Amino acid sequence: MKTIDEYMKMPYKLEIVPDSEELGFVASYPDLPGCITCGSTISDVVNNIEDAKKEWFLAAIEENIEIAEPESVDSYSSQFKLRIPKSLHKTLAEDSKKEGVSMNQYCVYLLAKNSEKERGVLTQRQAVFA
Repeated sequence: MKTIDEYMKMPYKLEIVPDSEELGFVASYPDLPGCITCGSTISDVVNNIEDAKKEWFLAAIEENIEIAEPESVDSYSSQFKLRIPKSLHKTLAEDSKKEGVSMNQYCVYLLAKNSEKERGVLTQRQAVFA
């Protein structure tokens, strides 16, 4: 079994969301069930979740509970098959040709652009700590 310090250094996915009722933030580690906390500012919630993570690991080790390791990007193949309407296929093919890239590259661009847009709030918060 790993030590607390080894677990603390592992890249577990951290989720931080606004708490509109308490006018603060809620943080959790999805891979560590029940490891959740809150704080009135981003800085508070980040400090609180690190303390909560350490306590979570201590309790899990003490209780002999198996600790899942963070999911790695290496566990994904980078490929998936998607069926789309012919009209959308035509539009994507035409748009990618206008941009001078393959349809695959164009679709990756669109997916990445949308993903960034969806994660924009978290990205802005992360910038505070950069």
